[in-house]
Amino acid sequence: MPNTDMNDSSMNEIRQIFETECSDGLDVIEAGLLALEGGDDNLDTVNDIFRGAHSIKGGAATFGYTNIAEFTHVMETLLDKVRSEELAVSPPLVKIFLQAVDCLRSMVETMDGGDYDIERTEEIKTELSSWLDKVPSSDETDLEAGAEAVNLPAEFHAMAWDISFVPASSFLLSGNQPQHIFRALAELGEVVVTPNTSAMPEMSEFNPEEMYLSWDIELIADVDKKQILEEFDWVETECKVEVTEREVTPVDSENQRIADRRAMGGGTDRRQGSRRGGKKDAGSIRVDIEKIDALLNLVGEMVINQSMLNNQFNSRNHSEDGGSTKQVGVTASAELDQSLSLLERTTRELQEAVMKIRMLPVSTTFNRYPRLVYDLSSKLGKNVELKITGENTELDKTVLEKIGDPLLHLIRNSLDHGIENPEERVAAGKEEIGTIHLSASHEGGSVVIRVTDDGAGLNTEKILKKAIEKGLVEVDERPSEQQINDLVFHAGFSTADVVTDVSGRGVGMDVVRNNIEDIGGRVEVHSERGKGSTFQITLPLTLAILDGQLIQVGSEVYVIPLLSIVETVQVDLERINVISGSETIYRLRGEVIPVVDMRTLYKIPELDSLGSYENKQLVIIESERRRIGLVVDALLDQHQVVIKSLETNYVKISGILGATILGDGTVSLIVDVTTLGETAREDTAGLTQH
Repeated sequence: MPNTDMNDSSMNEIRQIFETECSDGLDVIEAGLLALEGGDDNLDTVNDIFRGAHSIKGGAATFGYTNIAEFTHVMETLLDKVRSEELAVSPPLVKIFLQAVDCLRSMVETMDGGDYDIERTEEIKTELSSWLDKVPSSDETDLEAGAEAVNLPAEFHAMAWDISFVPASSFLLSGNQPQHIFRALAELGEVVVTPNTSAMPEMSEFNPEEMYLSWDIELIADVDKKQILEEFDWVETECKVEVTEREVTPVDSENQRIADRRAMGGGTDRRQGSRRGGKKDAGSIRVDIEKIDALLNLVGEMVINQSMLNNQFNSRNHSEDGGSTKQVGVTASAELDQSLSLLERTTRELQEAVMKIRMLPVSTTFNRYPRLVYDLSSKLGKNVELKITGENTELDKTVLEKIGDPLLHLIRNSLDHGIENPEERVAAGKEEIGTIHLSASHEGGSVVIRVTDDGAGLNTEKILKKAIEKGLVEVDERPSEQQINDLVFHAGFSTADVVTDVSGRGVGMDVVRNNIEDIGGRVEVHSERGKGSTFQITLPLTLAILDGQLIQVGSEVYVIPLLSIVETVQVDLERINVISGSETIYRLRGEVIPVVDMRTLYKIPELDSLGSYENKQLVIIESERRRIGLVVDALLDQHQVVIKSLETNYVKISGILGATILGDGTVSLIVDVTTLGETAREDTAGLTQH
């Protein structure tokens, strides 16, 4: 008897693959529908939508998800009317298609046994069917257009082919996948695939390595039997195939319509032409993220080893007396130096290549927002266009997963608070259609994502008034405009007069800041009253490697993420003040900066008095919209370091982000800037700027 756990695992894997393919197809459909709603009348867009629905229907039928297959069939039939120009694209039609996409998503997400809204799904299915009744018959269309009937060329015959495809039980052991055959046949013409599950055993007797399904396939195409059998050549020893033809008759109106359309197109199917002359699929494989992480870890070890070897070589050269070195030694040293340089270059290229495996274009996240803007703008009674640029910019998969919610909050905020109502925009001399621009780009070794709107901008007077009411700002304070704008990131802060289900509860903007800073990034806002606002997010390319500044504190060496450092200054004792007996501040260009002594923080021996600040460096970092000064003994080199988790390899330490191994083999701790920001804020909670 097969292993039940293995069966469940295999079935789950198949289900996950199909779910991923469905999700990708629904994304394509949704993006195409939104493009049509925006005025795109390109036939290729309609064809992309149709192919997405067709693929989902075929896959669902293949795996026995009849509810999905039947629902998508109705949707596909209606889409076919659109692409044949029998039905015009209109906002109401796009709306019902988008609702159908939502229903399909719900069905796909509950394939493992969850519940979806069956009543709602049937309502949408019925409404889709009702649109088919609005399509005029071919006779009515001809009379209205004054068109003559299309006469097929005498040599043209659209054929219906009935195909019986019965794979051997060992079909899967050879790495064969039946869906490849279905897709190949679909490129020849119109395909309907019906699975036969009569040979399917009980679950307890199910063997995932055996094939139990067979299929009946109907193909409408102007091809001969030989062309069809060619699609089965590569599995001819692993299956039984029977092909029977029958000519399409005039009474078969649907098939006749297909034949008519092909005849008008020159007698050949467009998809068949694209298949023969199109670009070859580059192919892809699915790799478990844990395997990539393990490979990345090994590359990190290689980087460390290369750095250690290079460090030892440099130390040896410096310790030798150059005057007494023999020529042969110089030659050997030069050759070793050259080899080390080559190793360093190769290691860096390998590191970059492995990192690229984890990189994904930001479009995988950006593509979810056009639908959000479409739905919310309709709900709010606003006319808003979302522009996306730089969607091919790549980010580490982990970073990409963590920015979805922050961007969601920012876009919702721009829609609700930023973009004005159409009447207000016209009165202000603006276009009635508001614009939100979502962009991504590489800047200075980081990825910068901006959400820009052309709305009303932040109301600094209202923000300041609300901040004073909440006790966030003293009445006699005179904060700068930028400092006022930064208050929107404070937890619980909101200037909304009315709380809605879109926004106004004071949750969201602080979540944006916290989530971004948790992954080593930062967020800032720039706004101009009456012209709009820009929220800028600066992110590290990856969470596995960071650019760091090495600092000396006593006998220890620490690493501070370079992205968090604003500037470094030589400590001026006259600018230091001690308040409340223990808290220390530093005054820099009129700004009060809390000071954290790294020796005290990490309990490094031989603590000195205030005078020890002489000849020290002050590293000014920014965390949670607050600047903090870190007193260190010296600034060392800047290095790209490989992050090692202390929690995984040892224990979690408060104030420490992780660790890395330096070129001399010593372990250096990486400073957690976010924790330092929280500590400094608590220690100097009573300070105000004067």
